[in-house]
Amino acid sequence: MQFKQPFNRLFSLGLLLPLSLTISLVGCDLLSDGEFPQGTSATKAKDLPNIELAARTPVSNEVITNLEAPIPAQCYTKTENRHNPCYTCHQMYDRSAGEFRMNELDDGGLQGAYIFSEDGLSNHWKNLFVDRREWLDAVSEETIQHYVNSDNYSALAESLKARDWKGFIPDLANYQRAAAAFDAQGFAKDGSHWVAFNYKPFPGTFWPTNGSTDDVIIRLPAALRELNGQYNRAVYLLNLSLVELNIKQLAAISIPAQDENLLGIDLDGDGTLGIAQQLVKRESYLGDASNMPVTAQQYPLDSELMHTVRYVGTKSEGNIFVPERMKELRYMKKIRVLEQYDVASRYARERKEKNLELLPNFNDHGERGMENGFGWLLQGFIEDYAGALRPQTHEETLFCMGCHAAVGATIDHTFALARKVTGAEGWGYINLKGMKDAPSVSESGGEILHYLQRAGGGSEFRENPEMLTRWFKDNGMVDEEKVSAANVYELITPSHQRALQLNKAYAHIVRTQSFIYGRDATWLPAKNVFDVINDELPPLPPEHRFYNWDIRLDWSQNNQ
Repeated sequence: MQFKQPFNRLFSLGLLLPLSLTISLVGCDLLSDGEFPQGTSATKAKDLPNIELAARTPVSNEVITNLEAPIPAQCYTKTENRHNPCYTCHQMYDRSAGEFRMNELDDGGLQGAYIFSEDGLSNHWKNLFVDRREWLDAVSEETIQHYVNSDNYSALAESLKARDWKGFIPDLANYQRAAAAFDAQGFAKDGSHWVAFNYKPFPGTFWPTNGSTDDVIIRLPAALRELNGQYNRAVYLLNLSLVELNIKQLAAISIPAQDENLLGIDLDGDGTLGIAQQLVKRESYLGDASNMPVTAQQYPLDSELMHTVRYVGTKSEGNIFVPERMKELRYMKKIRVLEQYDVASRYARERKEKNLELLPNFNDHGERGMENGFGWLLQGFIEDYAGALRPQTHEETLFCMGCHAAVGATIDHTFALARKVTGAEGWGYINLKGMKDAPSVSESGGEILHYLQRAGGGSEFRENPEMLTRWFKDNGMVDEEKVSAANVYELITPSHQRALQLNKAYAHIVRTQSFIYGRDATWLPAKNVFDVINDELPPLPPEHRFYNWDIRLDWSQNNQ
């Protein structure tokens, strides 16, 4: 792997100027087309306050400000000798029982410890310390609601084609419409073969109460969708189920009722051909991919994932939903299936580089994306000043590697499929309403309950007062009875008022284009986060030092 060199240091002083000096209020006067770069979406940042050019962060592929961009802001949280939100990313697993796990990083020792390179000791995520209260006051509810519920996806494909873009061009029609773009089983209505699935959001940052809604969709290559050269939905769903079964290392998984006689295959392993409602583990895929082996805990070659990170849709009565506007559109493609010796070698090198405090380095393929070093190519699109989606810069993409390259909890460096509602019930667009707080497969008790207890708040930063008010007692302890009685939607979605504030706060980051300084939707300067790490800080005491958690969930009880 290699890092693009050289880079010059650049810091936008305008980011830290008082907002009163950087905001130019435009009131109800719509911003003219001439104020935006050519090719931006027609759904501009209508009525949002203007940010003077001098106060915006330059968008550039020629400079880098943070050589340790893969270290997320959450790693700078003050643990105060008792709070441990670190366990959901940094894990080690007992392999003595013989269970295979592709991820060999085993970085659980990082829980509650500040082990950084010299460059990483300084917290580069300066957006955490910006006071945005004046900005929030300047943006009306009507303005932010109009902005959040406007489409910035539809124009992306044509704008990329117009610039002769060499990388991935999003090809799912009406994706901005969220659930409406898919049928009840999650299959895209436009015939693009993207499939949505229902999953439980990763604890902490990805809860809507902390700033974003999201979805994840998957597409397998043609051979896994076809039988005798023709598209076959049943075969496609069976192969999708095999991928899920493989990622989760299950012996069997539920499927929609399937007549085994049509394929001539005993899917459920009962020794007869009949109507199967479960699929047992297999060594190869089905249909035209019958000669393709199932590689343990890896996606098939050329598998694709799309992940949208969106604003928090909200209605006055408090209903939270996935809105049209996307903060980010993320894309991953499996470009290499690794042999086990190669996997072990790559993790050994990763550990060595960490021990030597070497800076992270990745192969950058320009418009095609950035390799994570473990068989995936990543691309991303993020909002420009006007709110249209644009390709991420090198540094903005480097940020993605913090989660998709070097944390011990992931499976094949992905998160969502391992957290999917298992089996037939989990195919369909994400829907948190009524979802139970399913436990991790490695421990009993609600996963969200455990997170609140261990993190000491509703996020890694412990600066979400609404979560503290809702789910904690006056003495600072979690109200276990109340949390256990609630479903996932009730537990992790914000009130209408908080949703509006989160959306406004993030809109300021868009207007300043300051993503390289952080993407967290905050409006008060963070208090529970270090600006600079003292490398002599002791780790958490033993009683809070390590939690044995697994990203996979136990959906064996009724979850809907």
